[in-house]
Amino acid sequence: MATGAQYPFPVQGGVGVGGALPRYEVLKEEEEAAGTDAPSRMPLRSTVVQVQAGPPQVYVVASDDRLAWSVFSTLYLNFCCLGFLALVFSIKARDRRVIGDHSGAASYGATARSLNIAALVLSILLFFLVVIILLTTGVLDNIRGY
Repeated sequence: MATGAQYPFPVQGGVGVGGALPRYEVLKEEEEAAGTDAPSRMPLRSTVVQVQAGPPQVYVVASDDRLAWSVFSTLYLNFCCLGFLALVFSIKARDRRVIGDHSGAASYGATARSLNIAALVLSILLFFLVVIILLTTGVLDNIRGY
C-alpha cells in the first residue's frame, strides 16, 4: 500500500495525508466517444521509451580560465593593475574547476576574460596616445638630432 511519503497526493480511498482525491469528471468529448464506435474514431496511440542500462553519461564543458593570457597581461599590459586582477580571477576559475564548481569557474573565467580585454584595449590606446603626443610636441625630432 502506498503512503503519503511515496506520493505527493493522497491515495484513493482515504489513505494518506489529506483524505481521498476528488472524483474524476467525465468530459463531453469522452461521453460522445463512449457512445459511438470509439475504436474507429480514435486510433490507439503508443509511446515507446528506450532505457539504456549503465551509469548516466555526464557531459561537462571545460571552462576556460585564460591563465596564460592573464600572465601575459600582468607582465606586459598591466594598465591600472587590470592584468593582475585578471590573473587573480583566472586562478580563482582554475580552483573552482578543480573542486567541481563549473558554474563558478565559468563566472570567474568570464570576469578574467573581460579584465584581460580591458587591459589590452586600454594599454593599446595608451600606447597610441603617447606616440601621438610625442609626435605633436616634436620630442621625437629632438631625439634624432637632425
